Amino acid sequence: MPANDQLTALDAAFLELEEADDSALMHIGAALVFAPLPGGGTPMIGEVREHLEQRLDLLPRYRQKLGTPRTGGLAWPSWERDQRFEIDAHVRHATLPWPGDEREFLDWISDFYSHRLDRSRPLWEIALLDGLADGRWALVSKTHHCLVDGVGSAGIIVLLLDTEPAPREPSAPHAPVSDLVETRPGWLARSPQPIGQMTGAGLAATRAGAHMLMHPRDAFDRSQSVIDLLVRDELIAAPRSSLNVAIGATRRIATVHVELQDVHNVRLALGGTVNDVVLCAVTGGLRALLLARGEDLPRRGLRAMVPVNIRRVQDHDQLGNKVSSLFVELPVAQADPLHRYELVRATAQERKASGQALAADAMTRLTGLAPPVLHTHLARAMSAKRLFNVTITNIPGSPRRVYAFGAPLIQAIPIVPLPAEHAVAIAAASYAGGLTFGLYADRATMPDLDVLTNGIHTSLHELATLAYATASAR
Repeated sequence: MPANDQLTALDAAFLELEEADDSALMHIGAALVFAPLPGGGTPMIGEVREHLEQRLDLLPRYRQKLGTPRTGGLAWPSWERDQRFEIDAHVRHATLPWPGDEREFLDWISDFYSHRLDRSRPLWEIALLDGLADGRWALVSKTHHCLVDGVGSAGIIVLLLDTEPAPREPSAPHAPVSDLVETRPGWLARSPQPIGQMTGAGLAATRAGAHMLMHPRDAFDRSQSVIDLLVRDELIAAPRSSLNVAIGATRRIATVHVELQDVHNVRLALGGTVNDVVLCAVTGGLRALLLARGEDLPRRGLRAMVPVNIRRVQDHDQLGNKVSSLFVELPVAQADPLHRYELVRATAQERKASGQALAADAMTRLTGLAPPVLHTHLARAMSAKRLFNVTITNIPGSPRRVYAFGAPLIQAIPIVPLPAEHAVAIAAASYAGGLTFGLYADRATMPDLDVLTNGIHTSLHELATLAYATASAR
């Protein structure tokens, strides 16, 4: 079979994490909320299915399933055509109970993301959800992480989106994905261009080895970075925290929304990037959570795993996972919001400059050389609570408003997975002048999720106040 039909070791790792622990749900997704159609109401489920199926050939992997539903043995699973593929099994319809307000909506998507995908079928689902307050409706997607990286499940929904309010004719070519998903360079993970093929694990390892032989200086730099990563982020374990306990498989979702201009005002006044503001806001929220729990604040800070996009320009249209990690300490023990921001900014900058993402990628490639039957132990080690306390990612989306069936998209809520013994993960997605934090948590161990959301709100307000005072003093 072609090498590019075989999962890479990193792709397979997300399957292995589920197989190792029932509490690990390794799908990613996005919940997109729309205004009513131009004439009122919501689209019919038949329209959504027909509209999507006409364009599904742009994402051929979405008609394929795993050749074997589990990992192990002597080879990674491969993708194969699902001869019994039915669009109705992947695109379904649901209606919120009255009054369809935010509480009902978040409860519904929390339940939707609490169930695993069926490995006997292509590993994705979309729900058309109507009954939201004020005539709004939503498209809610779920895709297994072995299929795409970042919040890449937006890739399937992208086929339903337009850059103009007038709906496309069925025969019209689909708008380029780059029109809908921001692809400018940066250091945090983002939704990839989801059209193309994957590279086989063996071929990737061979190319990596050849690159090291032809570029010895690069090999030396990566070796130094690997040593630094092992010493700093493996031998020195992440601190113990109530965020890292045994969890269940039922999820809870909350959101925080802020105007993107307010975030830009902070970075312009205080220096740094949007990503620094995101990390600092979450740091403030986590500080509030630990204080409310009466927990000692770790002096070195909590450790965040921050996904990094390592996709090359020529790989922008490939499926599969091309992502590495940075491990950034979050100074939750620091009470002063300005000093907290400066620490976050300095630490993030130091991690980026250190080549740590390349080191993590090199370590991942090395684990790919292990036989599949042994790889699951390595996969679990690379997502263990010893290595990090929480996942935080930022996904820059389209700065322009987009539409589905003529209705404008109002809000995009990103979802990232929870590995075992990690009670919460946080993604932030920007879109059309707004920034939405999606908090994805274990229901049993995070009954106080509202404390974290309120803490992020407060932290953002503190940063905005600091930015205003700094700008006024100039």
